[in-house]
Formats: sequence, structure tokens, C-alpha cells
Amino acid sequence: MTLGQHLVELRRRLVVMSISILVGSVGGYFVSDWVLSAMSAPIHALAKQQHRLAALNYPGVTSAFDLKIQIAITVGIIVSSPVWLYQIWAFFVPGLTKRELRYGLGFFLTSVPLFLAGCLAGWLVVPHIVELLTSFAQSGDSSLLSASDYFDFILKLMLAIGIAFVMPVFLVLLNFIGILSAKLILKSWRIALLLIVVFTAIATPSADVVSMFLLAIPMIVLYFAAAAVAAIHDRRASRAASAFLESDLAT
Repeated sequence: MTLGQHLVELRRRLVVMSISILVGSVGGYFVSDWVLSAMSAPIHALAKQQHRLAALNYPGVTSAFDLKIQIAITVGIIVSSPVWLYQIWAFFVPGLTKRELRYGLGFFLTSVPLFLAGCLAGWLVVPHIVELLTSFAQSGDSSLLSASDYFDFILKLMLAIGIAFVMPVFLVLLNFIGILSAKLILKSWRIALLLIVVFTAIATPSADVVSMFLLAIPMIVLYFAAAAVAAIHDRRASRAASAFLESDLAT
């Protein structure tokens, strides 16, 4: 394909991606009230537990509408992710070798479910974080939270934990392309455990350590699972290299 043909192909795929996100955003607008109610649940629970005023605040005239649009677009991007991810993948596939294509497909099929699982884990710890961070307010004070800031806080937290769940896949990918060995991954397990514990302590600053361990345990399991996959790959690569060397010497 010429450069012009590549640009035409890119434009076509960008149009498909934009339409899918637009359609998903329209559907997201109709479920934005449900999403907002689910987001507000920890605030309402906080008001009942601490017996004080706690509510989302809309400081501007258009703040409520802006938040609904923000939620709709976010839902649209998530819902349409299979479409636009496939379009990105299909654009780069013709330029990949068979080996790169196999690695990329495996990365895609494992990283997406892990990312969604991480986002779900982040959503489950949100109530604990809200309860702790708002508990610093003095008795008798009210917690009037900006709805837009509150939504951004939840979204960033879920994204951070979702990306953290995908990190083991990056380790496997780096091993497959020859940058990291399984021995090095296993040798660094102490540092990895420390980083995981620190990350979960920051991401879940709850008064109880149960939430922290519930988040840390699957991340630790994923880390050692990545080390196991890397070890299997290194063993196979070593056998293939030995067999190639023996055949080369025989000839």
C-alpha cells in the first residue's frame, strides 16, 4: 500500500471508531442516571453512618448536565472498546510478522479481561476510600462534594487499579521478546511484593487492612503467574536453541 492508501485506510478506521463511540455515548446518556446513583451510594451510606449532611454538589448552572455528558462519553468509550480496539488492531496487523501477530493477539486477549477485573476491584474499594477520606471532617461539619471532582476521583482510581492488573502481562510480553528473563522476574519478587503492598496501601487507604489485602492478593498471584509463564517460555526457547545448535553442528 502507498502512503496515500494508508492514510485513506486510517481515515476509514477513525470514522468507524468515532461512530462507535458516538453510538455508545448516546446509550451511555440514557444510563447516566443509573451510573450517578451507583456513584452516589457511598455518599448516602456515609450520611447514614456518620449522621451528618453528605451530598454531591453542583456549583454551576450547567454542572449537572456537564456531568451527565461526561458520564455518557465515558460509558460510550467503555462500551465501544471492542470496536475501536479492533480497528486499531486491524490497522497495524498487516505490518506485523506472524510472531509479532501471535504475541500481540495474546497480549490483547489477556490484558482486556485483566483491565476490566482491575476496574471492578477499584469500584469495590471506593466505598471504603470515601468513608476514610471524609472521616477527617470534624463532627458537625457537612461533606458537600463536587460531583465532577468526585466522578474524576472514582474514574482515575479505577483506571489506576485496572492498569496495575495489566502489568503482569507486560512482564510476559517483555520476556517473550527477550528483554526480561524468568529468573530475573523471580529474583525481584521481594521488590515486586513491596511495590504491590505500597500501591494497594495508597489505592485503598481504608482503616481496615482487609481491603488492602483483597486487592494485593490477586496482584501477587498475577505476578507469580507471569513468572511461571515466562519460565515455561524460557525453557522452550532454550530447548529450541539447543536443537537448532545440534542440527547446525550436524550439518
